[in-house]
Amino acid sequence: MKREILFSMESPYRDTFRIQGFRFGEGEKTLAIVGAMRGDEIQQQYICSQLVRHLLELENQGKLANDYQILIVPSANPFSMNIEKRFWAMDNTDINRMFPGYNLGETTQRIASGLFEAIKDFKYGIQLTSFYVPGNFIPHIRLQKTGYEDIEGAKLFGMPYISIRKPKPYDTTLLNYNWQTWGCKAYSLYSGQNDEISSPEAASAINTILRYMQRIGLTTDTAKQLADFNSVVIDEKDLISVITPTSGIFKRVRNAGHVVEKGDTLAYIIDPYEGSVKSEIKSPTDGVVFFSHNKATCLQNTPLFKIYDGTPI
Repeated sequence: MKREILFSMESPYRDTFRIQGFRFGEGEKTLAIVGAMRGDEIQQQYICSQLVRHLLELENQGKLANDYQILIVPSANPFSMNIEKRFWAMDNTDINRMFPGYNLGETTQRIASGLFEAIKDFKYGIQLTSFYVPGNFIPHIRLQKTGYEDIEGAKLFGMPYISIRKPKPYDTTLLNYNWQTWGCKAYSLYSGQNDEISSPEAASAINTILRYMQRIGLTTDTAKQLADFNSVVIDEKDLISVITPTSGIFKRVRNAGHVVEKGDTLAYIIDPYEGSVKSEIKSPTDGVVFFSHNKATCLQNTPLFKIYDGTPI
């Protein structure tokens, strides 16, 4: 293993900004794994750190394939994580909305450019990321429909679900989108949590990635394999959104992964002053809760849940 500085940038107020990478093997650039790009993606960085530990053990045991490179980038935004800010502290911009970047542009454009230069030539790419609204997901693989998406490759992860999304104009600046258009077989892995460590979900994500690595020939290790699924492919436009009619304190009854029937109570919205129930949120259909809001409060007309009703793609 080689520990490298992939990108650095001097700061007038803090220590030098650095993106560190951990490189295993030599030869063809095969797999790059990127973790936290936002300051609250603690689970994502934790998973990458555990992958570094696992791959170092496999390397010492001679179980990594020869002539292939694996690069792990646990964090691309240590500054925001250090001060507990989701986005870049100075201007609140999102690094994951700045790709492929611009090395003479604004700060987050330069960071995206430096990171993308280090990872764009890899054959396979995995990004451990989070959704643009706060909440918990069923762990799944997500793909942008660029014309280069590899659904069959995504099935090698053995996760229960694969979600595909037709990109909107603002999605063209995501890492996943740009990785794909540069010829990389890129996958976004949603592990279920962000700003806290969920050990079962983290362990599942780690074993999922190790299983994928074994299936594309990067490791001979087959130990610790967890449940392997025939992945269900979902188009995000077919998920049924449950919108809150009012704001207030959010008391969740059902979580991501729960099976529900039409009319089941999903949550209550509580009046923050009187304590009364302002609204009882019910499921509009039979299905599985694919996404659930996880903050203590909610705003009016925002999605609290997304339900998968079993509609085939």
